[in-house]
Order: sequence, then structure tokens, then C-alpha cells
Amino acid sequence: MLFALQAHAQGAPEHERCGLLAGRDGVITLVLHAHNIAGDPATQYEIAPAELFQLMREIRSTGLQLLGIYHSHPHGANQPSRTDIARAYYPGAAYFIISPQPDVENPVRAFSIRDGEVSELRISTV
Repeated sequence: MLFALQAHAQGAPEHERCGLLAGRDGVITLVLHAHNIAGDPATQYEIAPAELFQLMREIRSTGLQLLGIYHSHPHGANQPSRTDIARAYYPGAAYFIISPQPDVENPVRAFSIRDGEVSELRISTV
């Protein structure tokens, strides 16, 4: 899963890449890439409502749950920006932020963002 996120971010390192993460019992088993339709994809991300709806239907049809939302930060640190915090519309989901830069120590980080409060989550691979 981490490799898939990094590969997606590195596929267009000048733009924020984004998508959804699904699974069961806290284990992510499905990565769903989305198209970034933001007006300035170099500094923000947005998934079109129709695509978001379709991805959520796909998650439900497989019997999985939305566990996370991911996007990349091509030009900054992979920690939540003010915009990321303000637009954290799914408080039950983990927010993964990826750096496409090859020399970053922790290229994939995850955060809980609830009511403006941010805490970093530990990522375990199985």
C-alpha cells in the first residue's frame, strides 16, 4: 500500500495526487486513485463529486469501509496544511500525506484530523 501511494505521487510530482483508501478492521487493502480537479493542482487537491460518489459506491460494493484519504504535497512538508485541516470533512478517516521527493525520511505520513485538532498516526505494514 505504501509503495502504491508513493508511486502515484511520483507519477506527477509537480501536482498533488489524491485518492481513497479502503479496508476492514483498520487494515487498508484497497487503494483507489482519483483525478485531481482542483483549480491549482500544484498546491491543492479536489475530487469531483461524481467521482467521489462512484469511488464510495465501489468501496461499499466490495464490503469494505473508507479508512483513509490521501494526497501528495509536491512542494512542501508532508504534514497537514491549514487548507487540509479546514477541509478534513471525514473525521473518521485517516489523512495520508505523501511526499514525492525521493530523499524524504518519512515519505508517507498519516494523521487524524478532527475538529481542527491534528495528531500523527503510526503506520504499520503487515
